[in-house]
Amino acid sequence: MDKQLPYSEKVMDHFSHPRNVGEISDANGVGTVGNAICGDVMKMYLKIENNTIVDVKFKTFGCGAALATSSMVTEMVKGRSIEDALRVTNKAVAEALGGLPPVKLHCSVLAEEALRSALKDYYKRKGLPVPFDDKEHTHEGEKCL
Repeated sequence: MDKQLPYSEKVMDHFSHPRNVGEISDANGVGTVGNAICGDVMKMYLKIENNTIVDVKFKTFGCGAALATSSMVTEMVKGRSIEDALRVTNKAVAEALGGLPPVKLHCSVLAEEALRSALKDYYKRKGLPVPFDDKEHTHEGEKCL
């Protein structure tokens, strides 16, 4: 018996037609995060020039919500400053998608973590101190359905 999760039209659109999929060969910020419990893995590539994210791409292995949140976060930061990107939260990603079922909120957390991981890599490559603390998120008890 299949139980269908109530996804918004925006989630379905980003799942069916994800934006900014792929790699950036000359990325100057790359981050990879995963959730060991459900198996989702997100890799994000940033091309930053003059403090602006001029290009962003992702590769995600995971469920439809993982693809949708990856796609949405790239849309939210492309063309924006690093400071604007650092204000993107998992809650903002979920809201931009019209909401996520509670069992899928961990996907928006991963999207935020992938972005922060890529930004952290950017700062390290530049030899600059990372101007933010890593957020601690718990994925305990979560599973992909």
